[in-house]
Order: sequence, then C-alpha cells, then structure tokens
Amino acid sequence: MPRRGDHQHDFAAVAEPEAPVDRIGIRLVRALDRTGIPREVTFSPHEFRCAGLAGELADEWVDYAEISRISGASAAVGRQAIRNFCTKVDFLLAEDAHEASLAKQHPDIAAVLAEWERTLPTDYRAGSTTPSTLAAMVRALIARRAQHDQRPVAPHLRRLVDGEVGVAAGSTQEVDEFSRKDKRAVVRAAWAWANQLDSRLSDGWASAAQGRHPAEHGWTDVANLLWGLSRQQVSPLDIRDNLPVIHRWPPELRACIEHPDQPVYAARAKGMLVRWLVRQLYPGHLDLHAYRVLLMAATGHTSEEVTALTDEDVEFLPSGVRLTLTKQRAQKVRHRTFGTETLPETTVREPVDFTDRPHREVGAIIRRLMRVTEQLRLRAPDAGRLFLAASVAADYELRIARWDYNLPRSRFVNWLAAADVTVDGAPDIRRLRKSTKVEKAIAFGGRIADTANDHHEEVFRGHYAQGTTLRVMSGQVIATAQDHWFTKALEGPTVLTTSTDVLDAPDQAQTLGLSPRQAEDIRRGALDMGLTQCADPHNSPYGRSGELCPVAPLRCLECRNAWVLPSDLPQLLLFADHLDRLRMRLSPQHFGELWGQSHTNLLAVLAERTDEEKALARKHIDAGEAGLHLPLAANVEFDS
Repeated sequence: MPRRGDHQHDFAAVAEPEAPVDRIGIRLVRALDRTGIPREVTFSPHEFRCAGLAGELADEWVDYAEISRISGASAAVGRQAIRNFCTKVDFLLAEDAHEASLAKQHPDIAAVLAEWERTLPTDYRAGSTTPSTLAAMVRALIARRAQHDQRPVAPHLRRLVDGEVGVAAGSTQEVDEFSRKDKRAVVRAAWAWANQLDSRLSDGWASAAQGRHPAEHGWTDVANLLWGLSRQQVSPLDIRDNLPVIHRWPPELRACIEHPDQPVYAARAKGMLVRWLVRQLYPGHLDLHAYRVLLMAATGHTSEEVTALTDEDVEFLPSGVRLTLTKQRAQKVRHRTFGTETLPETTVREPVDFTDRPHREVGAIIRRLMRVTEQLRLRAPDAGRLFLAASVAADYELRIARWDYNLPRSRFVNWLAAADVTVDGAPDIRRLRKSTKVEKAIAFGGRIADTANDHHEEVFRGHYAQGTTLRVMSGQVIATAQDHWFTKALEGPTVLTTSTDVLDAPDQAQTLGLSPRQAEDIRRGALDMGLTQCADPHNSPYGRSGELCPVAPLRCLECRNAWVLPSDLPQLLLFADHLDRLRMRLSPQHFGELWGQSHTNLLAVLAERTDEEKALARKHIDAGEAGLHLPLAANVEFDS
C-alpha cells in the first residue's frame, strides 16, 4: 500500500517511431512557378546506374522541397545538381556504380564528390556561378541526410561535406544603365503602348456590347464572338469547333488576322482568330511590359516589387498613392508614398513634349493598370494581383494567370521589337532600374547613404556603382580632388634665393601680388612669423579671416602667404633638424601624414641654396645669433 502522498501510475510504454519507408520509383516535387501556377518536377533514379545513390539524394531533395516550400525554379536546380553528380558517379565508378551509397565506405563517394567539384567548372563559362550553386546543393542534401539518425552517412564523406565548397563562387556580369536617349525612347514607347492598349480594349468591349449569342445569330460575326467571350457564354474551344473553314469567312472576319507581309494558313487560322479575339478583351503577357516600364521609371523600384503589387498593397490618398512594396529575396517590405500632379486625372493622351523623367504620377499609372486588368481580376483565382494576363493554351483553354514576363515571344526583347525600339547594349529591364539609381545618385550628389535608401549600401557599391555614368562622375570627382591638392601643393611659399631687390620695385611687387605696404613690411622684417615672412597674417587659409594665423610657424612652408627671404636660411636649417628628429621618432606613414608636404617644400627650398650659404648659416647658429622658436605642440606628437 503506498504512503500518503505517494501516487504510483503505470505509464504506457513509449512506442518506438517506425523507420521511414524508402521511396521507390520516380520522385515528384510540386512547386509554384513564377506565375503562381503549380508545377511538377520529376526525377527518376533509375536513369542512372547508381540508382541507390540517386534515390538517397532524391529523397532528401523531396523532403527539403516539401518542408521549405521552395519555388519551381529552385526545385529544378536541385534536380539538375543531382543529375549532374550522378552522371559523374556513373562515369568514374563504371561497373561499381550500382553499389554506390552515401552510407558505404566503398565505393568512396567522398573521392567522387571531390573530383566532381574539381572538374565541374570546366563545363561552364569562366566566372559562372552555376558550378558553385550545384556543388552547394549536393553538399546541402548530403549534410541534411547526415542530420537524421536513421539515414547514415559515411564518416569521411560527412567530414568532407562539413568543410568549404571546393568550387569558386564565380561572379555575375553587371549590366550598364540605359543611356538618357534609350531610356527616353523606352518610356515613350511604353506610354504609346499603354494608350494603344486602352483604345484596343475600349473598342473591344464596345463591340462586344453590340453583339448577341453566336449560336443564334451567327459564328462569323466579330461582335457576336466578342459578346460570347466577354459574358463567358462561349469558350475558345466552342469558337474553334463552330467556325467554318477560313475560305467561308466574311471579309470582315478575315481582316482580323490577315497581314500583307505574311500568309495565313487554313490550319492555323482558327487559332489565330481566337487569340486575336481574346486580345481585344484582355491584356496579354506582352502588353504588361509597358506598365512595368512605366512603374519602374516612376517609382525607381525593382521589377519584382512593382509586378507583385496587389489591390491590398495600393492605398489612394488625397495627395497621392501609398504602395506596399515587397522584395522577396531581401525579405523586405517597404511603404512608399508618391505624390500626385496638381492637374486632375483625365483620359487625354500623352503630349508630344516628352522628357526622360516620368511625366505621370504613380497614382495615375496604377489607376490605368487597374482599369486594364479589371475584367481579369473578376475572373482570376488570384484576383488581388494587378499584373494579370490572359492567354489561350494549345488546347484552346482560356488561361488567366499572374503575368509571366519570360514566356516565349513575350519577353522584354520581344516587346522592344514590337514597339520598334532599339537600345544600345543588352535588352535587360534591370538597366532601367539602374538608370533611376544613377539619377538618384546625381540628385543626391553621390551620397551613398541617401542613394541606397531601398537596399544596403554594400549592394549599391557592388551592383549599382558600376555604371558608366557613375564611373565618369567618380572620375571627375577624383580629378577635381587631385587638381585641388595639386594646386594647393603648387601654391606654396614664394622663395627669394638671392636678394630682396624685387621688393623695392613697386611694379614687380604688384606683379607678385603684394601691395607697396606689404612689400616694405616684408623687406624690413615686420611680418616675420619665426620661420618665414607672411604677406597677410590675418588672412590665413588655415584660419578665419581677420584672425591671426593659428598654425604659424609650423605650416608656413605649406602656405601661399609665406615669403622665404635669404635671411631666413638659419631658421630653415633649424627647422630641417627638427623634422629630422621627428622622422626618427615617427613611422614613415605617420610622418608623411603630418609633415610630408612641409618636408618636401623645405628640401626644395634648401636645394636652391649653395653649400657656402648653408655653412655660413650654420656659423650664425653656432654663435647663437639665430634661433627657431616653435610652439610646444611641435614637440608633442599624437597617433591620431
């Protein structure tokens, strides 16, 4: 019988977790592509002789994709890395490849991994980042497997994976910004395209309003076909099935797809007409390049940020619009407010007078984009997005999805060609972002802290400061600084090596920048500063105007007001001795920072004097007839 307070319980035994069952067959990863559409990425280990090793890596790949919810592009990179590595394993191990496993000592997978990493860069261009990405992916999968108790990894392979990747990271080729001429042409073309798109959609919906059901009033009337598509009464497949052959079309219907420069084949006529009808009602993937250009030029933000906008990210204010911009890679969410123009928004087309700066406020561009995609947002599953496009698939299915800027024949280069715009260099949209960053850098006078307000300063230095414009600007700044210091070095003291007769002639003294009073004071020593004479002690470049020079006599040899007379030679020799003692006490770098210019000028002055003059000056010093009075600060040196 238990004591008071002693309660005994029989707890059920903890069941041991069942060992995970190994996957067999084709491995499958489901991930979203850039448009948000689910895609399936498959991998079959049995394509390789090292099927066991390929299956182990593929299992980790599937688990990692399911847990981290990576994108379809990242999943494809993992599959590419496994395929590349397993191909190398088959080649190196030959008949022993079927025995390869991450858990076995033999065959030695660590040696194969090291050899694969050594030769991997040879399959790609010099400086490519792909080899390091693939090697890091394989190492990550092996390291992930090693973290599971029931998924053993050979000790020597684990030690290799825990080290550094044996492939250089590589580097990317930075793109240059658009020239002002090219940027002006691109933005002008974007406005023209947006205006044409508005007109096209307005005419299309106006024509659809005049139509009736094509099943009752004819399948060869454009208005009826647009009416059916706009009201979802007919599908593109219905139009294809009910249209007669092209030879029986009326001229109005044939004119929709006929072009003088290309023939129309009967087998493709129906597909061309269906796609033309859809374009009259909805924007396509090629059309939205114009609005991306306008928003990037107006906001200065990246393509990723402006194309990911939703209706929840837009807040219209009386004085403008407030946008919530998300940068996925940097995991940054920013709120930006953009002002409006004073004139009310109208539907008037763009004026002829155009500058390289966006002459429409961000709010007007957003409103026009929302009007263009309004009908798509009513039908799309992802209704909140502003960048939506319609397309017709090969099976005649009408697809309304997130805008894909990289579709074949709908890329940025295709849009430039369709808009009849030619740019110098690569047709890359990132160049437009760099152009806005360059303009911001110019506006802020090159201050990186202000220019890099939407990313880190190191990002600006590494990616945006490489453009041609900023290189020219930096070269001008460096040249200006060099000219400043070179001029300052040349504007040193004026040296009279033989006599002071030049001070007695008013015309010559005036040529040297001295008034008669200054010339007289210098000649009789009234302006002696201890080391040299000074033309204007109360107007020193090192002090405030009207105040006595604060750095005399230590900086006299660097000052444009200083005059060195032949009688100043003993003081110059004493100052040279003082600097020689300092050179013994200070490091060369520290001495150069403090006294380098004075020492250089002093040596130049002494080089103009003869040995006899220097010897005579030394006699005056030894006799006590000359001395140098320096402030206490001249004998105390600080490290900084």
